[in-house]
Amino acid sequence: MGESRQELLNWINNLLQLNITKVEQLGTGAALTQVFDSIYGDVPMHKVKFNVNTEYAYLNNFKVLQNVFTQRGIDRPLPVERLVKCKFQDNLEFLQWTKRYWDQFYPGGEYDAVGRRKGQVPTSSSTAPPPRAASAAVKRGTTPTVGAARTRTPLGGGVPLGANVSALQNEINALKETVSGLERERDFYFSKLRDIELLVQQVTEDVPVSEDETHIPREIQLAQDIQKVLYSTEEGFEIPNDAPAVDDEETF
Repeated sequence: MGESRQELLNWINNLLQLNITKVEQLGTGAALTQVFDSIYGDVPMHKVKFNVNTEYAYLNNFKVLQNVFTQRGIDRPLPVERLVKCKFQDNLEFLQWTKRYWDQFYPGGEYDAVGRRKGQVPTSSSTAPPPRAASAAVKRGTTPTVGAARTRTPLGGGVPLGANVSALQNEINALKETVSGLERERDFYFSKLRDIELLVQQVTEDVPVSEDETHIPREIQLAQDIQKVLYSTEEGFEIPNDAPAVDDEETF
């Protein structure tokens, strides 16, 4: 089985000396392009920008990567229009393929990632969308009602109350993003498992009933083995007694 999302992020962070926390951040194209520089060593990294947060800048990075594909004869479509949207599933699938390609063609040895990109490091806002309504209100000179609360200090001094609230809110937002990413990853792999289950069911249901198991075709036996893996449980696992009944055609 291929690497998990976290394993892939750990790999690309170790290779490129970065601190990417979400697969969606790869939509800038910068890190993905440098992976291929680690393989070939001649990608024009001075054209690749890490500290960017607009689709236009992302497209410029992917143009560099597209040239690499063309020059090296890499027969793989580069779905730029989907990748620059910074969606989880599109970038995860391309990252998985990139890792397989790297495993096959990386020449080995040390790679000076920081030196090759001239010390560029993505900022925390590199993949953040441009500010909208809130910033517009500030530019018009209006004062948010929460502004006064952030300047008030509790009796006896100490950290302003507004600063504590802001820090907690940032932590909550970060946790929400983490949960959202995990849910998308869960749904992504669940849909793949469901597709596999349906294919296996179709194959096994078409097998004629026979008491002689020695004459079962190899592909049918393989499908049955896959089915056993799909339906197996770990030691100590029990289905809750109050679990709702599952229809025969909806196994999961």
